[in-house]
This record gives sequence, C-alpha cells and structure tokens, in this order.
Amino acid sequence: MKALIVEDHSETRDWLIALAEDAFPGASPEGASTLEQARALVAEKTFKLALVDISLPDGSGIDFVREVTEQSPDTYCVMATIHDDDAHLFPALQAGAQGYLLKEQPREKLLVQLKGIVQGEPPLSPGIARRIMQHFQREPIPAPGVALSERESEVLALTAKGLRRGEVAQTLGISANTVAGHLKNVYRKLNISTRAEAALEASRRGLVKHGR
Repeated sequence: MKALIVEDHSETRDWLIALAEDAFPGASPEGASTLEQARALVAEKTFKLALVDISLPDGSGIDFVREVTEQSPDTYCVMATIHDDDAHLFPALQAGAQGYLLKEQPREKLLVQLKGIVQGEPPLSPGIARRIMQHFQREPIPAPGVALSERESEVLALTAKGLRRGEVAQTLGISANTVAGHLKNVYRKLNISTRAEAALEASRRGLVKHGR
C-alpha cells in the first residue's frame, strides 16, 4: 500500500509516517509539507492511502481531498487534524474523506483505527463518530417511501462494508460501470454524498450490522 502523508509540521509528519508504517507494513509512506508538493506527488504516483492535514501553508487539505477523490477515486483519503468542529468535519466528509482522525489521540488508538481500514472500518475518532451520529439524529430521517431496488441495496451494503467499486463488481458479478451507476442512484435517492453517510444509511436500513 503506497501512502501519502500531507502535514506541514516536520515532527508531526515524521510521527504520522511512522504510524502508517506500523499500521501497514511495507507501505513506504511519502511525505509532503504543502499542497503543491502533495499535488506533484499525486501527479507522478498512485497512492492507496492519503493522510491529510486540514490547515496547510498554501491552502486547505479539504480542497486537496476533493481533487484526489475526483482524479483518483481509489485513493482512500483520511483527514488527520486537530479540528474537531462541525465546520471542518462535514465539509471534509462532503469532499470525499472516508475517515477523520484527531491527532491528539494516543498513538495506540490511532494505530487501531488505521488498521481497521483493512477490515472495512472507517477510521473515525470516537468524538467524531458521536458528532456524525448527533448530526443525523438532528436531521430529518428520509421518508419511508424512499425505496431502493434489491441490487441498489446490495451495492449500498457492500460499499458500507468498505469494498471498493471493483470489489463490489466482482462480488456481484457485474461491471464496475454498473456499480457506479447503482451508487449514483443510491446517493441521489438518499440525498447523500459520502461513503461515511452511506455506511450510516446502510446501518439504519439494517443492511449491515456493527462489528461485522
């Protein structure tokens, strides 16, 4: 797994690189201290994982995540930040971040959360997970009339479990383009835009169970 660490503070960047090496042996993470450096690396190489800080010297890491999500949808983007407020959290998720970790956590907890990616568990700090749940508890629940087809439900369930588009296609015996079409319909019907929201909606509909 090739990993990219985007963090402007050198000590923190080295710490995150070491963390990624422990979580994913053989990952050989590369570091970038600015958006310019990160964009240059992404233009040259394909990364399976990107840990991205939000506040960078030449812009916002959220913008970078949005760019990477559009250009390289198979890159698993995770915010690694000190910001734990809604003003940063939800724009990051909407931009395509599939995880949100607070750097202030103990190293051991961060390590467990990163390792969970392999099992399809979105890496979310506990406080962030609570914020997301509270947000959707405040939001109106979609009307019961919003129904998904059997195939759309299958795609949603597998996506919520952490499978990538190609893996969903292989599991269901359909093409990746067909999977993309089903996902587009699911996101439109449920008025969602991120994998984190899809996981919550799948759980709400009983398509996946916690701990599996």
